Amino acid sequence: MTAPIPSGAAREPLRGSGPGAGQHTVRRHNLALVLREVAGPEPVSRAAVSARTGLTRGTVSSLVEELIGAGLVTELAAARGATGRPASPLRLDPSGPAGLGIEIGVDAVGACIVDLTGAVCAQRVVHSDHRDDVPATGLATAEALAAEVVAEAGLAIAGAAVALPGVVGADGVLVRAPNLPRWVDVAVGDELGRRLGLAVQAGNEADLAALAELWSGGPSDAVHVSGGIGVGAGIVLGGRLFRGAGGRAGEIGHVVVAPEGPPCSCGGRGCLETAAGLEALLRASGAPDLESLVTACPPDVLAAAGRALGVALAGAVNLLDVPAVVLGGIYPRCGPALLDAVRGELAARVVSRPAVDVRFSALGPDAALRGAATAVVHELLADPGIHTAAARA
Repeated sequence: MTAPIPSGAAREPLRGSGPGAGQHTVRRHNLALVLREVAGPEPVSRAAVSARTGLTRGTVSSLVEELIGAGLVTELAAARGATGRPASPLRLDPSGPAGLGIEIGVDAVGACIVDLTGAVCAQRVVHSDHRDDVPATGLATAEALAAEVVAEAGLAIAGAAVALPGVVGADGVLVRAPNLPRWVDVAVGDELGRRLGLAVQAGNEADLAALAELWSGGPSDAVHVSGGIGVGAGIVLGGRLFRGAGGRAGEIGHVVVAPEGPPCSCGGRGCLETAAGLEALLRASGAPDLESLVTACPPDVLAAAGRALGVALAGAVNLLDVPAVVLGGIYPRCGPALLDAVRGELAARVVSRPAVDVRFSALGPDAALRGAATAVVHELLADPGIHTAAARA
C-alpha cells in the first residue's frame, strides 16, 4: 500500500543533469510534481504550478496536456486573473480513472469506487460468512460485488486493493487469519486480479482503515483499532503506516488481557478479542446481532469491553509513545460507555502526559473499504507516469 503524498515532500524538479537521470525518469518525476500541485485543495493555474515547482511554463503546459490526455486532470473555464489575463484553473478530473476497493471480512464482503478527488462514487456491502467456506466462495462473492460497483460508477478503473482480516505478506498473500481457518496462504490479490482483469494489491484491513483515517484528516501518530468479530490495529507513525518487520504489527486482538480467560481462535487464552470482539459482546449482552447490541446493550457490558480495550491499548501507547487512539469498526456505534471506559484505563495506566486523545473513527465500519480504494488513487497520484504511458499506447 502507498502512503499519502506528504505535504512537505521535496518539490525540487529533476533536470536530467545526474548520471542516472534519463529523459524518461525526469519526465515521470516532473509529472508527479505537477500533479501534486493540481491535487491541492483549490484549483490552480499553470502559471501557479510553474511558480511553485520551479519548472518553466512551457514544460508545465506540456506536462499538463499529458495529464489531461490521460484523464487525470481537467481544465475549468477561464477566469480573469489579477493581471487581466484569463487563466484556466486546473483540478483533478472526477471522471478520470478511479480506485476499486474490496473488503473480504469474516462475515461480510464490500466493494467501493473512489474517484481521483477522493469521493465515493459507488459502494455496496453484503453479508457473507466465510468461517466454514473454502476461499473460492468468498472470492466469487467479492468478484461479483466488485463488478456491480464498477458498472454503477461507470468509470475506468486504475487498479484495485483488497482489505483482509489477517496477516498479509509483502507478496500480497493472506498468510493466516485466525477467524478464517480455511484461509491459509491464499494469494487473494493474484486470484482476484485474475478474475477481475486488474492489478490487485492486498493489505490488512486494520492497516487500510488506519490509512483511511489519516487521509481523511486524522492524527499522524496514532493507533487505530478496528473492532468486529476480530480486533485489529493499524499503527501510524509520522504520517506513515508501520507494518513491522514481517507485516504483523497491530495484532492487538491477540494481546492477552486476562491470562486465565476464555480460549481464543488463535489458540491462546484471554486475548482482547475474547473480551471486546463482537461475538464476545453479543454473548455477554444476550443480543442476537449488532443492531440489537447498540440499541439495548447494558452499559456495564460495554464498559467492561472498554476496560479490556484500555488495558491492551495502554501497553501499545506506553511502548510507541503515540498521542492518539482511534476506535473504529463497530466501536463508534457502542457509544459513550465504551469510550469513557477506554479513556479511564488509559488515564490510569499511561505514563505520558498530556492525556491521550481517544476518539471514535469518523469513518466507522467503512474505513478499511475506503482505505483500500483510496490507496489505489494515492498510488496513481504519486506516480502518474505509468498511467500516462498507458494512455499514449
